[in-house]
Amino acid sequence: MNVRSELPQQSDKPVINQLMTGWDASLKLIFDSRINKTILARRQHYGPLVIQKILYPEGDNPAHGVIIHPPGGVAGGDNLQLTVQMQTESSAVLTTPGATKWYKSAGRQASQQIEMTIDDNGQLEWLPQENIVFDGADVALNTQVNLSETAVFAGWEVVCLGRQASGERWTSGRFRQKLLIKREDRLIWNESALLDPDSRVLRSMAGLHNQVVFGSFVVAAGTAPAEILQSCQEINIDSSADYGVSALPDIFTARYIGPCAQEAKIYFEKLWYCLRPWYGKRSAVRPRIWAT
Repeated sequence: MNVRSELPQQSDKPVINQLMTGWDASLKLIFDSRINKTILARRQHYGPLVIQKILYPEGDNPAHGVIIHPPGGVAGGDNLQLTVQMQTESSAVLTTPGATKWYKSAGRQASQQIEMTIDDNGQLEWLPQENIVFDGADVALNTQVNLSETAVFAGWEVVCLGRQASGERWTSGRFRQKLLIKREDRLIWNESALLDPDSRVLRSMAGLHNQVVFGSFVVAAGTAPAEILQSCQEINIDSSADYGVSALPDIFTARYIGPCAQEAKIYFEKLWYCLRPWYGKRSAVRPRIWAT
């Protein structure tokens, strides 16, 4: 594929959907490896969804990028679309500057569609901050990852039902989440959730057990070595939360169900420090935005 180096494209003004029910925003990123350095070869955006200047805190690889939604929150009727393509031998870490706030929807669904495609020997780490689902929010999050035979993906999502800092409970609304991962068009991971405040799974021992924060961390890099899995199993956090890891032939996954989004992120970051030397062949280096 021929791409143009560092060529931003955008419309003159944000796109509003035809029914005037919210903002439509999209961001397309293509990363390429040039002389053994990953660059953002092309970016194209419409509406309020952008990426900050690429940084290189780890040297030439991976490239670090911060995805920003300038309005600061997602309202009913808003539709965000993020498309990322990692070309052969390229590697990147993408994150967000803060929590994504999903506002009360007023009867209109808000959605986020993410599609990530990773070519041979490419690597993408998607490590966003948490999602905060306001009372009354109607949210749909859909992510699909397409991998070549030798591609690597690592990503996490943390969800908080209600604004816990202000004492708000999630008493109305709906939350949908779906993650599909395919390798060479073969489905290797299919995870979905459909929740509303009356869902039995929120209270069930086999579900959230009345906890308000849940998250998952998934790595698609083949079978995790036994010593790596053991090291991850030995990671503890001082908490009443339920958390743990498991490994399948194609997928490593970790779960957190508990009272605190910050605690979930601390747990996942500890796992990341343990896992990255295996799947990424380098030590973990925190994105600079996490320190602000």
